[in-house]
Amino acid sequence: MTRIADLLAAGRTWSFEFFPPKTPEGVVAFDEAVSALAELKPSYASVTYGALGSTRDTTRDLVIRSNQEQAFPFMPHLTCVGHTRGELIELLESYKAGGVENILALAGDPPADGSDPGGDFTYATELIELIRSVGDFAVGVAAFPEIHPRSPDRETDRRYLAEKLALADFGVTQFFFDANDYRVMIEELADLGSEVPVIPGVMPFVSTPGTRRMAKMNGSVIPDALEARLDEVDGDAEATRQLGVAVAADLVSELLDFGVPGIHLYALNRAQSIQEIYAQLGLPH
Repeated sequence: MTRIADLLAAGRTWSFEFFPPKTPEGVVAFDEAVSALAELKPSYASVTYGALGSTRDTTRDLVIRSNQEQAFPFMPHLTCVGHTRGELIELLESYKAGGVENILALAGDPPADGSDPGGDFTYATELIELIRSVGDFAVGVAAFPEIHPRSPDRETDRRYLAEKLALADFGVTQFFFDANDYRVMIEELADLGSEVPVIPGVMPFVSTPGTRRMAKMNGSVIPDALEARLDEVDGDAEATRQLGVAVAADLVSELLDFGVPGIHLYALNRAQSIQEIYAQLGLPH
């Protein structure tokens, strides 16, 4: 396997994000998407982690199996809220034994009802420390170009993000729709002395209601012009998917002009939109 920190040091990375399926049919779709996108020779891929560890075993098993089957490394997302120290150590030890070299360290969301999630951890920085104590992993962290939805203000958000990045090897952003939000975040981090690479995450959306719901949860602003276009395709699945491809391809093009260290595309366990983005941008495929 390969450490993502080393891949970034060698040049721009291209990567894809998948989610752990919940059904046997979903596993088949996951494998088909991975196999199709492997032809694009990505630098690495990641697999998300359900709230409060709801997909703990599925994420672990998919990552370890995919690392064995594919020529590029898979990185698990890992959250700490609601987990005990022992649970996390056991999971990290299984990743180390399975040859996994990269971890995306996340705090995770507390229960939506405001109840106490329990567990021994609150912040991603605590998880980073634990990961470092278990093995020689390359550690990534999350960044929010438009600031974290639970941050009290922009200055606090950027200061915390810079401190978190100082403990990590790289960052990956939540999805966003305006390249300027990413540019400003990088400038603000630079003003704080942070030079750790932060990879922009780009989502080629496939659903109007789903896009609006996720954007609200993550604090991602949908520009007015895009809102109008989403209204036009709402209810037409293929038209929505094609709009998602066009918007993502335009955003990636702007980000490449800005000189980003990599591009992380949300595959949503489908290959077609990613393949079309590559074709529109004239990338090798």
